[in-house]
Amino acid sequence: MKKITFALTALALFALASCSQTQNPETASAAETHLEEAGVPSGGQSAVADDESQKNVVQTAVGSPDHTTLVTAVKTAGLVDVLSNAGPFTVFAPTNAAFDKLPAGTVEALLKEEKRGDLKNILQYHVYVGSLRTESFEDGQSLGQVNGGRVTMGVKDGKVTVNGATILASIPTSNGVIHVIDQVLLPK
Repeated sequence: MKKITFALTALALFALASCSQTQNPETASAAETHLEEAGVPSGGQSAVADDESQKNVVQTAVGSPDHTTLVTAVKTAGLVDVLSNAGPFTVFAPTNAAFDKLPAGTVEALLKEEKRGDLKNILQYHVYVGSLRTESFEDGQSLGQVNGGRVTMGVKDGKVTVNGATILASIPTSNGVIHVIDQVLLPK
């Protein structure tokens, strides 16, 4: 029994020591190259190739010609891997036309390095953790968004809105649902 305990302790210490070591960038690069050559994708969840399953929120947005500005913003903010994970997420996805309604130069400014924090905050204001279908919304319902802000749902005469932006369509995905909206939601 002492041998097993010693062996398990030694193995645990070895694993802990391996995890805490900083990896040499040259070694990391060589390891990544080796994995890629072996057919193992590097990167996060977004790097997983799967042509058979239902698309996730990012893959769905990438395939939409009406969401190229949103996709560029998500990539710039470094949120691709996060939104490619299991979720579930409810994403309120502004169309290109919605971004065009913003004052001239706003999108370009947000895509600059010094505004990445603001861009990330705005994009996270469009995401709710959980999968909410249109029929589950109630008039006046308040939702806590990923950035810590809140949005208010409106339901009237069959029309559903979020902070006044109209939901134009809803698209189920493998990790949640996308609600296409006609305005960009701006946190207060």
